[in-house]
Amino acid sequence: MRLLLDTHTIIWWAGDLEQIAETTRRAIMEADDVLVSPVSAYEMTLKHYLGKLPGVVDLLNDLRLYLDDQRFSVLPISLAHAEFAGRLPMTHRDPFDRLLIAQAQVEDLVLVSNEALFDRFGVRRLW
Repeated sequence: MRLLLDTHTIIWWAGDLEQIAETTRRAIMEADDVLVSPVSAYEMTLKHYLGKLPGVVDLLNDLRLYLDDQRFSVLPISLAHAEFAGRLPMTHRDPFDRLLIAQAQVEDLVLVSNEALFDRFGVRRLW
């Protein structure tokens, strides 16, 4: 199974594993490929800067090293991802989520997220 981690999943994986169900943690550990989008780095950095995510400072200090240590790969954002995100229904306007949904759809990935709203977009979701 190939997984794409939502931003909150990355944050909880790094510091609050109890927020993630045991079955989901096991799926992440056993996955063929665990991917992280640059949009998650952007979201964490921006929200930290705005004072909304003060607890991610350690994670952001060396995110690349952390991802490598966890054997998580970075999924680059492509033109196809951006176009797909732009065409999604406007029932959900969060640009970070829209891009994650698009990446999961275009790349046929399972999105690891507690966001049930994602189900409306036909994304395969694990939580």
